Amino acid sequence: MIDEKKGIDLVMLDVSELLWITDVFVIASGTSRPHVQSLAQDVELKLKSVDRRPLRVEGKPEGKWVLLDYGEVVIHIFQPETRDFYGLERLWGDAPRLTWETLASEA
Repeated sequence: MIDEKKGIDLVMLDVSELLWITDVFVIASGTSRPHVQSLAQDVELKLKSVDRRPLRVEGKPEGKWVLLDYGEVVIHIFQPETRDFYGLERLWGDAPRLTWETLASEA
């Protein structure tokens, strides 16, 4: 899925039946190191405003792959070449894809 407003390639996977450590992977791409870092910062600020803080953050200084672990949701923000190399969508290909509408109806 592409967020047309921000040009972000975004995929959400329901990994709840495949992993015991989390329920949802959010996988997104930024166009560059500063873009990836900015997206991660934006996610942190928005979730902090609703009193959610990550349990763990990894990769932010490098900006190739930032992982934001919120427990039941793990957000991966990649530069395109890093996303292609690790291929999380292929690795977790058995996981159903989610949409914003699916998540909203479950909330």
